[in-house]
Amino acid sequence: MAEILVCDDDKDIVEAIEIYLAQEGHHILKAYDGEQAIRVLQNNPVDLLIIDVMMPKLDGIRATLKIREKNALPIIILSAKSEDTDKILGLNVGADDYVTKPFNPLELMARVKSQLRRYTQLGAVAEKRENIYQTGGLMIDDDRKEVSVDGDVVKLTPIEYRILLFLVRNQGRVFSINQIYESIWEEEAIAADNTVAVHIRHIREKIEINPKEPRYLKVVWGLGYKVEKI
Repeated sequence: MAEILVCDDDKDIVEAIEIYLAQEGHHILKAYDGEQAIRVLQNNPVDLLIIDVMMPKLDGIRATLKIREKNALPIIILSAKSEDTDKILGLNVGADDYVTKPFNPLELMARVKSQLRRYTQLGAVAEKRENIYQTGGLMIDDDRKEVSVDGDVVKLTPIEYRILLFLVRNQGRVFSINQIYESIWEEEAIAADNTVAVHIRHIREKIEINPKEPRYLKVVWGLGYKVEKI
């Protein structure tokens, strides 16, 4: 049984979701705006959050941003907007999944089960084994030389793997192109700009939902690159 927080300003939707989640054996906490959701999370252990985008006081996007500052629990966003840009925005601010209204309750339950399973499995792996590096849904198993994003394995070249591992090990820190080059190639960086930039672009194409608006591997203009700590 999981503790699931459902946040939507439409109380009928909250109650409908509660019925289906209860049938699956879960315990439900409720909130009706983003500020309430944050308060509930501060005072209760929660395994998964389902949150609507359009709400009074604090909308789902801004609430997700605040929640991600301190909490890594799975987040499923609900929204009446179906445009790709809205989906990408929701995922880029830290949501793990996106469900468009009106939704099939059985589909939502399947998404909930998937997120709980992935979260539990990744947590168990990280606890039992060393050399596991993770930020958000991006995980590197350095013993197996394996990279996965949201549970899906990503194939990288050896150089791409070494660059990503270097940045994930030091997530949150900014490294210049020369620092990256000298750390990976172990030689003096001479005209390294294009070489590093090409590899960074290829890595983004493989690990990001939208490489032009990356969630993980980001450029810090004039300084270099970093992997975001999520």
